[in-house]
Amino acid sequence: MSEPATTPDVLRVGHVPGVTLTKWRTRWAERLTARLEVVEVAEADQRRVLDVGEVDLCFVRLPIDREGLHAIPLYDEVTVAWVSKEHPISAYDEVTLADLADETVLTELDAVALDRVNAGAVLLVPMSVAREASRRDLAHRPVTDAPPTQIALAWRTDNEHPLIDEFIGIVRGRTATSSRTQGERAAK
Repeated sequence: MSEPATTPDVLRVGHVPGVTLTKWRTRWAERLTARLEVVEVAEADQRRVLDVGEVDLCFVRLPIDREGLHAIPLYDEVTVAWVSKEHPISAYDEVTLADLADETVLTELDAVALDRVNAGAVLLVPMSVAREASRRDLAHRPVTDAPPTQIALAWRTDNEHPLIDEFIGIVRGRTATSSRTQGERAAK
């Protein structure tokens, strides 16, 4: 593993597709003067960017190898079947895995997968991904019995960046007056 380049006035946060950080970025800007750099990270690279220190923290999609990482599970995501609007599944409000038994089912989102969806395949993805990459020619339907995916906030156990605790506090909903925030500690 490389050493992260710790810059005390900048915190670098990665996130996999589908994760929206607006609320946390707003709270960060309201409370701290340090810069928050946010970058989208391909799911396949979520562990690598932490290992090489490209980001200090990353919103990851579980499972991930947790060796040498702290990870706080945050929320579950509903799995959806993403199909062409002409596909019969688009006529339903929701589907089950049994409904997809005779379909060509894909699980990796890339340009080829979307072409295959337009040709009749079904792509299983988290709802947040389908919403973020929404297209007029595609529709998504919840898969009621598919296991959900889970988003977690992860960082290296050896990363001692002074702003990590501040960001974790914001994500966990601590108020600006919490005794665990930088402002309160400085006032004491």
